[in-house]
Amino acid sequence: MIQRLFLILTVFSLPLLIFGSEDDVFEFTDDDFSTRIAEHETVLVMFYAPWCGHCKKLKPEYAKAAGIIKTNDPPVTLAKVDCTEGGKETCNKFGVSGYPTLKIFRNGEFSSEYNGPREANGIVKYMKAQVGPSSKELKSVADLEDFLSKDDVAVVGFFETESDLKGAFQKLADKLREKFRFGHTSTAEVLEKQGETDSIILFRPKHLHNKFEPNTVEYEGGAKKEEIETWINKNYHGLVGHRERDNSNDFKNPLVVAYYSVDYVKNAKGTNYWRNRILKVAKGFASSFTFAVSSKDDFQHELNEYGYDYVKGDKPLIFARDEKNQKFIMKDEFSVETFENFLTQLKAGKLEPYLKSEAVPEDNSGPVTVAVAKNFEQVVTNNNKDTLIEFYAPWCGHCKKLAPVFDELGEKLKDEEVAIVKMDATANDVPSPFDVRGFPTLYWAPKNDKINPVRYEGGRELEDFIKYIAKQATSELKGWDRKGKPKKEEL
Repeated sequence: MIQRLFLILTVFSLPLLIFGSEDDVFEFTDDDFSTRIAEHETVLVMFYAPWCGHCKKLKPEYAKAAGIIKTNDPPVTLAKVDCTEGGKETCNKFGVSGYPTLKIFRNGEFSSEYNGPREANGIVKYMKAQVGPSSKELKSVADLEDFLSKDDVAVVGFFETESDLKGAFQKLADKLREKFRFGHTSTAEVLEKQGETDSIILFRPKHLHNKFEPNTVEYEGGAKKEEIETWINKNYHGLVGHRERDNSNDFKNPLVVAYYSVDYVKNAKGTNYWRNRILKVAKGFASSFTFAVSSKDDFQHELNEYGYDYVKGDKPLIFARDEKNQKFIMKDEFSVETFENFLTQLKAGKLEPYLKSEAVPEDNSGPVTVAVAKNFEQVVTNNNKDTLIEFYAPWCGHCKKLAPVFDELGEKLKDEEVAIVKMDATANDVPSPFDVRGFPTLYWAPKNDKINPVRYEGGRELEDFIKYIAKQATSELKGWDRKGKPKKEEL
């Protein structure tokens, strides 16, 4: 009975051990900040406001990170300060002007701003790199085995004596300590067991081992840190990498991603069941594409970009992007055969790109032209006019405020060789080279240079727009001079 109770308690406590909880995050106030923070060697502090939406989003990731990293050696502590209540003076002291603000403290003193990821795994990786040496010295075989047992790639230098290669390795470790995990050894028993005297080896974590690629890769280049860095970047994720939110930028186009229930904590066997099938096919296309597996839950926003609001079933969904960032969907149900056929067709350029688009408006005669993905070339790229385009979101308050001004602007300029255009960037794919990361985003696209649009950063009143357009227009406006002043009508 006691053993059964212990098992139940253990099972129910596992998520807390793995994911952490609010209890793992220390709460400091003005009264105890200076004394409590000095009790810890390295502390990451989140300065927050309870009403802040970004803080609420970060909160569970921060707690998860705290639970993972609290047993790190050397230790790392995660703490928080409420800038609206008990921590006002502390927040003012450290110049906190926005929320959340994260800062790193060492031995009770401010050390540096935190510029790392905002997801749990990324926070953990970033903060682990902030403590201890940039490359961990492995003094025994047991140290090496322990270092390689972690669930992350390890780059290890084996150096019998001082050398140019060792010097380049150490410099690279100092530069990339926040991104990669480095270790080194000169211990005779370790060198003898490994059979190496002056080399660098990349070790893939055990959960990513497979029969389609080697578990280790040895560096064969020169003693230059730039060459070593290039080699690490090329081999770090292997043939089919585990793409997560904090490392997604590592995976470059042309990119093929398999989205399914990727979970190496709760279901490593099931995750690798599908990954091995991806690997089997990917091996034959390694020179043509970058491959990855991603959790469909963590990347729901990407699934939405391909028109998928909900994914049922266990089999992977295969989405791809080519060099031009065009999107492609494997429409057939996943199998080794359908996946291979999809890649063959994709490589040959025989697939039709997927375009997320609203329907083309039947009547587009309003003062502001409506652009959707399907008519973008017609109403923007090839309209033979200077164009001011607004990318908006229907729920955006600033966009709603701008709407009547934009309508009035379109009415004022209806007889000019200038197009005033708007596009719902949440319902349509935004084409390159337009880069939309917030709403509203406005661009000026000159008549003769639509491939180099200029982001509009001016005021948002009617007069601001007219002055800007009058100055920038390819040909002088009929109704305004270059300074934006109305021209007098001839009698």
